[in-house]
Amino acid sequence: VQLQASGGGLVQAGGSLRLSCAASGRTFSSFAMGWFRQAPGKEREFVAAISWSGSSTYYADSVKGRFSISRDNAKNTVYLQMNSLKPEDTAAYYCAASRYRGTDYFGAQKYDYWGQGTLVTVSS
Repeated sequence: VQLQASGGGLVQAGGSLRLSCAASGRTFSSFAMGWFRQAPGKEREFVAAISWSGSSTYYADSVKGRFSISRDNAKNTVYLQMNSLKPEDTAAYYCAASRYRGTDYFGAQKYDYWGQGTLVTVSS
């Protein structure tokens, strides 16, 4: 599976962005998908994940109520809608695909494939 993230950019605090991650291959619907982010000088951290069917979603506490993850299996694409953005959301955002079947999608080690990052910058 190859993943291509897009949609990053510069936005003012309080604004919104929608990230997209397009996947190649015909097995996209069999993967759970996640978003991670990495700010300069910090470790990569979990943001959100969605099960292969889309029936379950998971969020980091720092983004609950502001971010929403969704997927369109017909388009082989996963989305991250980011609202009420804060300067501390500034980071490179990465999408990832996981074969894991469970409820613990928070660790990067659960993911098998990674896309390149897309940069989100939130100005104050």
